[in-house]
Amino acid sequence: MRSTPALLFASTVLLSAPAWAESLNVVASIKPVHSLVASIMEGVGEPSLIVEGGASPHTYNMKPSNAAALQAANVVFWVGHGLEAFLDKPLEALGSGAKVVELSAAPGLEKLTFREGGAFEAHGHDDEGDEAAHDGHEHEEHGAEQEPAHDHEHDHAEGEFDMHLWLDPMNAKAMAAEIEKALAEADPDNASAYEANLAKLNQRLDALDTNLAETVAPVRDKPFVVFHDAYQYFEHRYKVRVAGSITVSPEVLPGAERLSEIRAKIKELGATCVFAEPQFEPKLINVVIEGTPAKSGTLDPEAATLDAGPDLYFQLMENLGASLKSCLASAS
Repeated sequence: MRSTPALLFASTVLLSAPAWAESLNVVASIKPVHSLVASIMEGVGEPSLIVEGGASPHTYNMKPSNAAALQAANVVFWVGHGLEAFLDKPLEALGSGAKVVELSAAPGLEKLTFREGGAFEAHGHDDEGDEAAHDGHEHEEHGAEQEPAHDHEHDHAEGEFDMHLWLDPMNAKAMAAEIEKALAEADPDNASAYEANLAKLNQRLDALDTNLAETVAPVRDKPFVVFHDAYQYFEHRYKVRVAGSITVSPEVLPGAERLSEIRAKIKELGATCVFAEPQFEPKLINVVIEGTPAKSGTLDPEAATLDAGPDLYFQLMENLGASLKSCLASAS
């Protein structure tokens, strides 16, 4: 009989544990989305991640383990057709018991038109007073040769807007609100925990936004070139001055003529830095900056080098700001 209190305590713990802790499965597509989902679920459960490690959604191939996770999922979070194209058919094949949440449809998102062809910004031809160009709203329409828009994998489904939505913390807040709503509906017993976690996450996102603005403020007017056109939400939010991109999309490598054009544009603009990405051909950066005063750096928009978890989103965004400031501030 001595064990009765212990047995009663164990029974109480089991009864008070989340009802779905071992039955409801939550899956997130990419690391930034997984980080936001993990933040909302903190203390309740942990989501599974599909695109792990240094892989990119642009070039990802589904694994058997990914297919199994999706088949067992009750809730799936992804950005949408225009980013994770590899998920289109697997998600269509899921049974009606799975709730699929397309975060690009979340209310409150600011969506920017995709810059077809990876063209350089209008301020490459106009005077530096072109505010729209600095804000990242306009692409070049003054005779620059552009690569065909149909080469861009982002442009096959949504088409009308850039899908790298998470690179603005205010968009992350909109996505987090949609995540919290979906989880609360799927698991009403833990709705109050999700609501409290969302409130904490929003506070962190507001603080992050303030810190990023302060970080990049000293280098906002220095032009730079990126590997592929993935950063305009960050550009638009913090008014940094991108000059253009090396390639239309990371899976379509540029030819010699394109590289020569970009090298000439770097010289014309006085671009101070050219940024590679961890997953793709960094040697192209050396080819582009050869014979120019530009320096090279690395930006990681999809967190390829970071460990998955609730803090990843903040590390990702802080690293973007720090990398821009470090390279641009050191360049003459």
